[in-house]
Amino acid sequence: LPALHVFAIAFALEVSVGKTNTVMALNNSDVLLPCTFTTCIGFQDLVFTWYFNSTEMIYHGKIKSKASEPFLVGRNPRVEFVGSTTGKDNNISILLKNVEFSDAGKYTCHVKNPKEKNAQHNATIFLTVVQKMVETDNTVTLIIVGVVGGLIGLLILFMLIKRVVLFIVKKTQDGKKECLVSSSGNDNTENGLAGSKAEQKAPPKA
Repeated sequence: LPALHVFAIAFALEVSVGKTNTVMALNNSDVLLPCTFTTCIGFQDLVFTWYFNSTEMIYHGKIKSKASEPFLVGRNPRVEFVGSTTGKDNNISILLKNVEFSDAGKYTCHVKNPKEKNAQHNATIFLTVVQKMVETDNTVTLIIVGVVGGLIGLLILFMLIKRVVLFIVKKTQDGKKECLVSSSGNDNTENGLAGSKAEQKAPPKA
């Protein structure tokens, strides 16, 4: 049973609008709404439909087979088919002309394949219409990066100075220890004797 289940999934109809499902367009410009479909067993009399905000049909087409291009069934006058299904990809993208602010919204690409027991699948893309494209101001970002970089640089410099100072202090202390050891050695071996004067024995009485 699991093998049959995997086999069934392999033949499933898939519809895609690309890596991102959002598109931005300038007011009064033309915008491409991408859509492709895949099917492992091919298609026959396939039907595809584009909807605006789930209810308004803006393009309706049919494709007899892989050897033929789609033919128009119905469309909005401002929508033009720009895809191709005889090439490598089954491209059913459309071009929306002279977009207006009222065109902003959800566009759904729906596909139905009778050869797969009328399997259906769809993908959605969201269109945003703007008056002008806003250039990203990177000044603030550059300032933040500069400040952070400067702080890291100062921290590294501080750590290096600290290491040098500690090294010098350690060397100075080591030098003092050597002096103390040598001087204490001189005290205990005064006049070449093994110990101090206090430790020397008194001469024997007569």
